[in-house]
Amino acid sequence: MRRGLYFMLPDVTSARAMLDELLLARVDERHMHFYAKEGMLPADMPAANSFQKTDLIHGAETGMLIGGIAGLLSGGLLLIFPPESVEMRILVLLISTLGGAFFGSWASAKAAAATPSSSLQPFRADVDEGKVLLMVDVPFRRLTEIQELVSKRHPEIHFGGIDPHVPVFS
Repeated sequence: MRRGLYFMLPDVTSARAMLDELLLARVDERHMHFYAKEGMLPADMPAANSFQKTDLIHGAETGMLIGGIAGLLSGGLLLIFPPESVEMRILVLLISTLGGAFFGSWASAKAAAATPSSSLQPFRADVDEGKVLLMVDVPFRRLTEIQELVSKRHPEIHFGGIDPHVPVFS
């Protein structure tokens, strides 16, 4: 299980130094994401993608739940009040539930992809001023180790908190 750590870095130079130190501390580059103003980060630094910058995951999860419930209810209504001369079975209930879940997930994810991430809201003002946000996903057992590494070597870096929910595939 991984947890996300947020660190606000003063500039790109500090972000580059932090990247190198985390690599030396055996943190994979794929678990580090830098978020800065558009065009500010060099191409060789791991920038945050749409999973980190938007509420895409949360939207898909919410849509799947709501769509699944709506599909289950509509399938239940088809079982209770079947159309004339059509025999409905439990298969219809299953298909309508899965169809509703998939449609709800898809529709909600499309809407959420355009919504900025609510977990990045506290950092937006600093990022707009030219600072760089580092999001690093570390195993639970290494949380204090990474926090101490950063605070000892870089007192100019501000700790921004811990994100308890890190998607497995991000």
